[in-house]
Amino acid sequence: MDTRIGIAGSGYMGKGLALLFAMRGFPVTMFTRDLTKEEGIREAIDNNAELLSVNSVLDRVCAESIQGRISVTASLETLADSSDLIIESIVEDLEVKRSFFTKLDKLAKPDVILASNTSAISITEIGAKCVRRERVIGTHFWNPPFLVPLVEVIKTEFACDEVIAHTVSIMEAARKIPVVALKDVPGFIANRMQHALQREALNIVARGIASADDVDKSIKYGFGMRLGVCPPLEIIDMGGTDLTLSIHEYLLPDLCNDTAPLPMLKEMVAQGELGFKSGKGLRTWTGEEIQASRENLTNGLIAVMRALGRL
Repeated sequence: MDTRIGIAGSGYMGKGLALLFAMRGFPVTMFTRDLTKEEGIREAIDNNAELLSVNSVLDRVCAESIQGRISVTASLETLADSSDLIIESIVEDLEVKRSFFTKLDKLAKPDVILASNTSAISITEIGAKCVRRERVIGTHFWNPPFLVPLVEVIKTEFACDEVIAHTVSIMEAARKIPVVALKDVPGFIANRMQHALQREALNIVARGIASADDVDKSIKYGFGMRLGVCPPLEIIDMGGTDLTLSIHEYLLPDLCNDTAPLPMLKEMVAQGELGFKSGKGLRTWTGEEIQASRENLTNGLIAVMRALGRL
């Protein structure tokens, strides 16, 4: 591929993005503030490439050629000079991101696209101090980015249509499924829906309607199974907008519409019940169960991707 991809940040998402683009043939430059981490970065990328190879997602030759397409640098100047599209994946802090983009804006050539992988922070605010705000956009990938096809391309009021269209074409060349958020709103597209679902799921547990385990089972073995094949708006048309209207008139008044986090969630955090991080959240987790859950996610995503004809 002629397009050169820059990845700013060497955390879990940054390494995943480097693998994604390298396995699709793009030359990748990764920026890290600490070059002593390069060996660990490359080892993590190799491990994920091996996982994909073992599951026949990548052939062995492709997996072994990935490292040759990735260079690692601690120089922002090098990142700016060697990239046509730079995707930022650093700490989720507005001021840190804004400062980083302001620096990139000064260093990068005018035609270089500057994108943030933030899942929640306003792209407009991130690029507020940039001179060329028309080339600052969002590209929100989903974890792990080398398996989940979706990428949200977020347009601000300043971003030009050509930048959005070019970014969409790059994502399609990387075999992603891009969707465009025409407005820079909190949560963009998918996270707005995901967190609305999580709010009601927590509400069901908080009201004693069902256990956390049964709530998850209801989604996993119920409507969640069909969402990848028949999404919500298609289901509305399938059943009829009149049927949905009738159900909404009866059901919506009883659903949670809180505009602040539920007290139950605040209490859990205050008590140090942080889920996998602490071994207890809505459920109790052993180290073995945590590892099994992570492996199940990866293996499950591969199976779903294969079933949907994406592999």
